[in-house]
Amino acid sequence: MRKLIVFNHVSLDGYFVDAHGKMDWARTAADDEEWNAFVAENTKGGGPLLFGRVTYELMNSFWPTSMASAIHHEVAARMNTLPKIVFSKTLGEATWSNTQLVRDMVPAIRRMKQEPGENMTIMGSGSIVSQLAAEGLIDEFHVIVNPIVLGKGRTMFEGIGERMPLTLTKNLAFSNGCAYLCYERLG
Repeated sequence: MRKLIVFNHVSLDGYFVDAHGKMDWARTAADDEEWNAFVAENTKGGGPLLFGRVTYELMNSFWPTSMASAIHHEVAARMNTLPKIVFSKTLGEATWSNTQLVRDMVPAIRRMKQEPGENMTIMGSGSIVSQLAAEGLIDEFHVIVNPIVLGKGRTMFEGIGERMPLTLTKNLAFSNGCAYLCYERLG
């Protein structure tokens, strides 16, 4: 059975986007060799990337560009070739290469988890994280804690009505001030 993994940056005060819906505060320090190696290793997977509409539109506006390729060549190449799924009831079409548009998220995730293949990763999306976590469908949370306090914003878990016990399975600290935490859901 494939796993459903969340990979999100958060601020020290727990927000994945600021009060204006932006993620431009997330650390991408190019001069941190350990961080760069971590990012390069994470791009080696071949499983599908999953997005909500807002994150999809943000990613689609950057990764297929020449600027993205110039700044993060290896990551841009992987982002553009990996299979992608965008969950949306309002998006007209998915134009980014290798992207499938899915309207009914929960049944699709239940089906995809039963299929053979590499793990699936949700990136940068909050509303689908909270919806799928509430359904018990997320297996792991990979979180990059950034050394910044935003004061206001949105958490990945808005709308979760019950506690969700987790166990820490891996952690790393980087010289750029970021910390990587990996949690698995208990039970």
